[in-house]
Amino acid sequence: MVKFFGGPLAGISLGLNFFQTLGLTVAGMMTTVVVVSGVGRMWALHQRQRREDKGKPLFSKRSRRIVGIFRRFGMPGIAFLTPVLFSPIGGTVIATQLHVPRWRILLHMLWSALFWGSVLTLLTVKFSHLPFFHR
Repeated sequence: MVKFFGGPLAGISLGLNFFQTLGLTVAGMMTTVVVVSGVGRMWALHQRQRREDKGKPLFSKRSRRIVGIFRRFGMPGIAFLTPVLFSPIGGTVIATQLHVPRWRILLHMLWSALFWGSVLTLLTVKFSHLPFFHR
């Protein structure tokens, strides 16, 4: 649920087939997205208040970069980058803090999980003959 790359590696290492591995990988990411998007608004408000109380600026270099990605590519861009760059928790928190409606977060994260899950599971199956998988 936390590290997307771990799903395909664990699934193939345990001897699961492609579809079982893909299903569990997608289910793990979507479980995280559902939970985090459910409590995300309250958490985002809490984080904003904490930053203000500490006197920190509202935007950091990193947050400006993320907002730039969002402005240029929208929620599809955030969803596309989530499994490989932000992690399921991070991508969902970003989308929540940018006030994306929950249904859009779920929709975009689902296609992203299916796409990246398929790609990573295929690569894992392709290279499963390497010694790393047979320890």
